[in-house]
Amino acid sequence: MAQGQHGGPAGDRADDGGGATAGAAGPRGTAGTAGTGVVDPSTAAALAAGITPCRVSRKEYEKELDRLQTELVRMQEWIRHTGFRLVVVFERRDTAGKGGTIKRILDRLNARQCRVVALGTPTERERTQWYFQRYLVHLPAAGEIVLLDRSWYNRAGVERVMGFCTDGEYDDFLRTCPQIERALVCSGIVLVKYWLSLSDEEQERRFQERIDNPGKRWKLSAMDLEARARWVDFAAAKDEMFAYTDIREAPWHVVDADDKRTARLNLISHLLSVVPYGDVPHERVVLPPRQEKAYKRPPIDSQTWVPRRYLQG
Repeated sequence: MAQGQHGGPAGDRADDGGGATAGAAGPRGTAGTAGTGVVDPSTAAALAAGITPCRVSRKEYEKELDRLQTELVRMQEWIRHTGFRLVVVFERRDTAGKGGTIKRILDRLNARQCRVVALGTPTERERTQWYFQRYLVHLPAAGEIVLLDRSWYNRAGVERVMGFCTDGEYDDFLRTCPQIERALVCSGIVLVKYWLSLSDEEQERRFQERIDNPGKRWKLSAMDLEARARWVDFAAAKDEMFAYTDIREAPWHVVDADDKRTARLNLISHLLSVVPYGDVPHERVVLPPRQEKAYKRPPIDSQTWVPRRYLQG
C-alpha cells in the first residue's frame, strides 16, 4: 500500500475500524481520553496551532454559528470580487452530518455563486465516459464556490466496497486521482477536502434515532444498512483512499463529527482559515424615492389569501 503525506496509511482512528488507538477521543465534550491524560488528535491539532479549545452551550453555538455564517458571506464577496475559485469535497461515514453541515454553510450565501453538486447514479451514456468527466464539468468559474456533496471519491468508497466497479477501474482511480487534483490546484483552483469522522457507537445511536423517528426515517436507505454491515470493509477502503490521495497539494482534513454542532463550527472555521479573504469595496447604497403615480389597486379581498392559522405571539 502506498503511503500518504504523513508517512503511512491515514485514517487509522478507532472510530473507522480496527482496534483502539492511543489518540482516541474521550467522551463527548472532553479534550482527551477520559482517565488517561491522552489528548485526542483533533485537540492536539488545535494546541499545535495555538488554539485553545472551548466548550460551547447550545446558546453559544447559535451565536458562534451566526458569526461564522456572516464571515462566510464576507468570504463569498471576496471570492466573487477577486475571481477566486473554490472546491470543497465532503466525504464521511453514513449519518456523520454532512448534509447538515453543508446546509449551514449555504444558509446565507448567494446561490448564484455557490452551488452544491450531488450527482446521482450515472446514466448508461455516462458509464461509457472517462470516470472524472461527469465531475469536471461542474468545476467553478472565476468567483464561484462548488461544494461536492458527492464527489469522485464515490469510487474509492461505495463503488469499491459494494463491487460497483472493477478492480481495474479502482486501481486506475487511485493512480489518476492525485494527478487530477494536482492539475486542479496548479490551474489555480483551491481544493479543500473534508472527512467527517464518526465513532461506531455514535453512528449506531443515529441510525436507531432514524429508525424511531418518522421525520427522519426517509434518510435510512437499504444502502446505508448494507454499509453498516460492512463497517470494517469501508474502514479499509477509507484508509487506502487516504494512503493514495492525502497529498501535499490537497490534503485530507479530518473532522471529529461525534457532536454535530461542534463539528459544524470546527469545519466552517477551518474553511474560513484556508481562504485568504478580506473586505471588498462596496458602493454606498441609497434607497430611491418610491414612485408616485395615479393608480388604483384592486380590492385586497379580490385575491385568494392563505388562511391565517397562526398569529404573532
